Amino acid sequence: MSSSDLLEKFGERVGYTSSDMKQFDEEDPRVRHIERLSQAAAKFSIVAEVVSAKHCNTRHEIGDKFVLDVDGNFITRLCPKRMCIYLISQLAVPVALINERLSEGLDPNRIHFMRYVKCPDVGVECGGYGETMVKVSVVPRDRLTGSVSG
Repeated sequence: MSSSDLLEKFGERVGYTSSDMKQFDEEDPRVRHIERLSQAAAKFSIVAEVVSAKHCNTRHEIGDKFVLDVDGNFITRLCPKRMCIYLISQLAVPVALINERLSEGLDPNRIHFMRYVKCPDVGVECGGYGETMVKVSVVPRDRLTGSVSG
């Protein structure tokens, strides 16, 4: 599928008007981004796995997995039933970094900044309540399992 076909399909999906579509040209980095992410979408998912959890009010536990598509949408059937807003909000930067690497044709698992993220709670020892940390990675979609806890 050509870049212009992918852009048109994307535009239809998100509701772009013809005026909106005129904002793109073939040199626009957004076109490359759309093209490369559409290629990656069928191959990869983003997984944030809990690697430490202590006194978590939502009761996240080590091994819990949050699964997202490469666009950053949660695949809810593969996520815990309860998800802490304070923890999942921390995924915005690593998902953006992964998106950027995918759109540049780079290995998305080679991010070094924010590969691990924690909820902003500092833990009971520092005047908070608990703390949870996840490791973010990109995995082939065929390696995902349907088993989640939560």
